[in-house]
Amino acid sequence: MYSSQPSPHERRKSRFKKWLSKLFKAGSANNGGLGEGNMVRPPFKKNERKYARDFLEEIGMIDCRPTDTPMDPNDDHYWAGREKGELDQSIASSLAKDSQRPNGQKKPGTENDEDLARSLHDNLNPSKEPPYPPPYAPSCAPWDYNARGCRKCGGCQRDIGSGNYLGCMGTFFHPECFLCHACGFPITEFEFSLSGNNSYHKSCFKELTHPKCEVCRQFIPTNGAGLIEYRCHPFWSQKYCPSHENDGTKRCCSCERIESHNTRYVSLGDGRSLCLECMESAILDTGDCQQLYHSIRDFYEGMNMAIDQQIPMLLVERQALNEAIEGEKHGFHHMPETRGLCISEEQTVTGILKRQRMAVRGLVGIRTQPQKLTRKCEVTAILVIYGLPRLLTGAILAHELMHAWLRLKGFRNLNPEVEEGICQVLSQMWLESEVIPGSRNMPSTSTVSSSSTWSYSKKGGKSGVENKLGEFFLHQIAHDASPAYGAGFRAANAAVNKYGLRRTLDHIRLTGSFPL
Repeated sequence: MYSSQPSPHERRKSRFKKWLSKLFKAGSANNGGLGEGNMVRPPFKKNERKYARDFLEEIGMIDCRPTDTPMDPNDDHYWAGREKGELDQSIASSLAKDSQRPNGQKKPGTENDEDLARSLHDNLNPSKEPPYPPPYAPSCAPWDYNARGCRKCGGCQRDIGSGNYLGCMGTFFHPECFLCHACGFPITEFEFSLSGNNSYHKSCFKELTHPKCEVCRQFIPTNGAGLIEYRCHPFWSQKYCPSHENDGTKRCCSCERIESHNTRYVSLGDGRSLCLECMESAILDTGDCQQLYHSIRDFYEGMNMAIDQQIPMLLVERQALNEAIEGEKHGFHHMPETRGLCISEEQTVTGILKRQRMAVRGLVGIRTQPQKLTRKCEVTAILVIYGLPRLLTGAILAHELMHAWLRLKGFRNLNPEVEEGICQVLSQMWLESEVIPGSRNMPSTSTVSSSSTWSYSKKGGKSGVENKLGEFFLHQIAHDASPAYGAGFRAANAAVNKYGLRRTLDHIRLTGSFPL
């Protein structure tokens, strides 16, 4: 006997007929008990047609080659193509019969057949997305799924279908919806930064959190221990790299701010530099300073501390001031930078007579003249370094005039803490009268002297920049760390606040110290 093995095509055809037989039996069971001899398949619906064709594709009974390609009858694809055509014809005939039913009435039993076809299609094409969160998902994570079991994007809140997606912070995102909280662009790098529930590009996060030097505008480098180390001015809060303290970067001799890369300081020609804000109210020659000097003398007169002697006042260069310090036999000087001096010895001092003009490289055209200072009383002259803002120049003059008042009134041999401390109190009082009018009920030079034009800007009043400078100079006085100017001021200020200026001065005259 001879037996032959069925071809692959016949095996696939047999399996397909068995599946159709089961499908039709399920339909006949809901169709009034039709027998096998009278078994009729209800018409295919659109969705059923799709599922049947998908199934045929899965088992290889549909050929995707063009219909006009010649086929070999011995080829399995030939028979698959013929059966595909027969199936399509049967599906089209069923759809035509369905469309003839009145009001879209469905034939009984078709719902279960459609469900069976859908179930078969789902089994052959299982969903890649789980209809529930995986067991390792944290209970607090917002695992959002819709009714069809698809993940929901945490960015656009739409369903995540097929394709790539991202999982982060317990939720999912389309790749284009995972955005940087700072710049708003998608994050495509493998590494990113998180702050709270917000994600950032690493570069954007560094831009937000890593401090930048306000001088060179670069990120402040870390030190040997890996820590970010920088300097910060106690008043202006200017942050800068520690290297700028020793690399020759210019510092304003008035407000102490360091020159940044996008600004240019004015050179005063003697090693000092001035920022543009301080330059707005800078006093550059003796003639301009005379108005301010007389207004401060009026301030003393308003406090019943008039200075009867006509004491010369000169605005001088840095070198001339240093030479005058060397010629003075006694006195305490605030090192390393002395800005004013009340001299008692006869000297020849070079003063500045003509205002300088601005040029690209700084101030030019300075004009000086030596002047012989003769002693007519206990005080020979008051010297102040040129080029400082009006409020700082005035504070220095108020300080030096207090030295003159003490010497003219017979206060002798005071220790530096007492003398410099009480002089700093008078300097602070004058600054407060300018910056905070009405403080301590002190008269302002703006109201005491009608000839003083320095208290007002060209627009008719003190500018905000000048007031801020005044606050800084007050801060300098209050936080000075030197024993005489710092500790001496705080002791003198405490005594004046407790006993008043007049009683404090009387106590100093008698005991040479502050009242406790």
